[in-house]
Amino acid sequence: MIKYASGTLVSTTRSKEEIERTLKRFGASDVLCVEWRGKGAVLFEFNGKRVRITADLPTIVTTPKGRRPRHPELALETAGRQIWRALLVTIKGQMTSIEAGIKTFEAAFIGDILLSNGQTVAE
Repeated sequence: MIKYASGTLVSTTRSKEEIERTLKRFGASDVLCVEWRGKGAVLFEFNGKRVRITADLPTIVTTPKGRRPRHPELALETAGRQIWRALLVTIKGQMTSIEAGIKTFEAAFIGDILLSNGQTVAE
């Protein structure tokens, strides 16, 4: 389990909405946040480029000692909330660096840009 946002009570729905608002505020269009086949994905278009950022969603959660938690459903929900918060902070950071002129869009999202075959540059 990741440490970032380990105590968050923000729902995944609210995090997805915040990701959409953030991207639209920076000028992105066609923003979509989805969960599919064990992954969380954020898709959007920016300056004519299509982007897909994905993160594996947890399917099994264990305690730090490698045991099953007492409430596995709650642990999975918590882990999912953490992943969506991490996606949000990642996207905010990258878009902020673009806005500040620290990075170009291409430098910030090079691995996540979608190619014509449906794969990202990193894939």
